[in-house]
Amino acid sequence: MTATTTEPLPMGAAHAGPLAHAVGVGLRVVHLPHIFTHWPAVDFFEVISENFMVDGGLPQENLERICARYPVVQHGVSLSIASAEPLDFDYLRRLKALCDRTDTPWFSDHLCWSQSGGAHLHDLLPTPYTPQIASFIAEKARIVQDFIGRPLALENLSSYVSFADSTMTEWDFYRAVVEQAGVGMVLDLNNVYVSSVNHHFDPMDYLAAVPWERVMQIHLAGPSEQPDGSLLDTHDSPVRDPVWALYRHACRQRPGIPTLLEWDASIPPFPEVHAQALLAREHARGC
Repeated sequence: MTATTTEPLPMGAAHAGPLAHAVGVGLRVVHLPHIFTHWPAVDFFEVISENFMVDGGLPQENLERICARYPVVQHGVSLSIASAEPLDFDYLRRLKALCDRTDTPWFSDHLCWSQSGGAHLHDLLPTPYTPQIASFIAEKARIVQDFIGRPLALENLSSYVSFADSTMTEWDFYRAVVEQAGVGMVLDLNNVYVSSVNHHFDPMDYLAAVPWERVMQIHLAGPSEQPDGSLLDTHDSPVRDPVWALYRHACRQRPGIPTLLEWDASIPPFPEVHAQALLAREHARGC
């Protein structure tokens, strides 16, 4: 497929600016006492946007304390960019206010849908991969990026099902969306690995199709394995060796990509999570 591209906002290595070569950690409430006591040496924190879309209160107070010490990057879970539903501009207005408050260098969400008929399904659901759907999503992504006034990056999903209606690979679909929309990527390498195991493809085929100049951030995490050998994107364990191998490849393609370590379930003490982030820095330096 030949995509019609839209002029993008600045992104990639040039846009990373002060976060070039940075390795961050996902901010989790359970770690706040440790952070506020020790103020660890973390390059940046990524926050789940919806957790702070409130008027005042303790979440805002905690966010202000973090922003006073660290760069903060916004990562959302409710944009539902692939939904057939129209964009929710009330949500986007609140997101824009939060992005302005944290001065996030970019904001991100997932290449998925998560609501239908006005109901929020509280999951990140995939879509068939077709040129028509790619163009539909790209138009919505352009509108979102223009409305927020900051670079948007879309993250690839882990997947457990495939659609008979798909006429494209996931990586060709992902590339078509971001190139047509003129937006960036959050490339989740754990998700690439999980999907490669579940759908029996070579993850290097995926990375070979990535437009690296559009990758604004890498995500790393650990999955869990099911009795049948399939993987779930649970973010409840250390990064696996195959994911580290993909990360080293990514660092060779685009040195300096900001990297984020995620740990969202069975969360250990902060030093253990931070150690995984520091290990990412060592892998990057070895490339």
